[in-house]
Amino acid sequence: MDKNPEIILDDNLENIYNEFKKNVPSLILCSNSFDKIEFLNKLIISVEDPIIFVDMDLLYSGYIESKMIQKKENLVIFQPNKLNWQQKLLEIISKISKNQFLIIIDSFNGIYNLFDDLESTRFVNSCIMLLSSLGKQANSTILITVMARKKENSEWILSPGGKQIMQSGKTGIYFLKKNQSELVISSIDQKLN
Repeated sequence: MDKNPEIILDDNLENIYNEFKKNVPSLILCSNSFDKIEFLNKLIISVEDPIIFVDMDLLYSGYIESKMIQKKENLVIFQPNKLNWQQKLLEIISKISKNQFLIIIDSFNGIYNLFDDLESTRFVNSCIMLLSSLGKQANSTILITVMARKKENSEWILSPGGKQIMQSGKTGIYFLKKNQSELVISSIDQKLN
């Protein structure tokens, strides 16, 4: 992707998925949770790799349980909470250390809501970096959704909450929005502010 080109997302997301594979992890910034779920569902439908979905806000799981979205056979959903986070993380690490996966963490906001103090935030960031490192070794792709908004000074922050968004030099950062009836994704500069 060139700087800031917009790609209209159709039913074949192979090109954008290949883009995500280059940048591990990839952050998908979005300001509308329904657009986020629509995008994730299109991506999941188009990917043949096995998929691990870490559902922190339980929105995607809710759509599956209500049968509004059909669960694919190659999809494993984890619903960690504060008490079982380490156990679920170990299960995910065990799976991704052996095989190539698409790992979706939905959403970064849910992780921050789960862990509210500074030490927990550092722990979560370390977990994501560990998953990213292991994912690269197994040729896996890590995609993290972030409900975000842009402040007047052009700084991207978590919405709600206003916390700064984690980033590293190898992180791919994309913005997802809907123009009329089409989902559009664009690459944004590596610097979020």
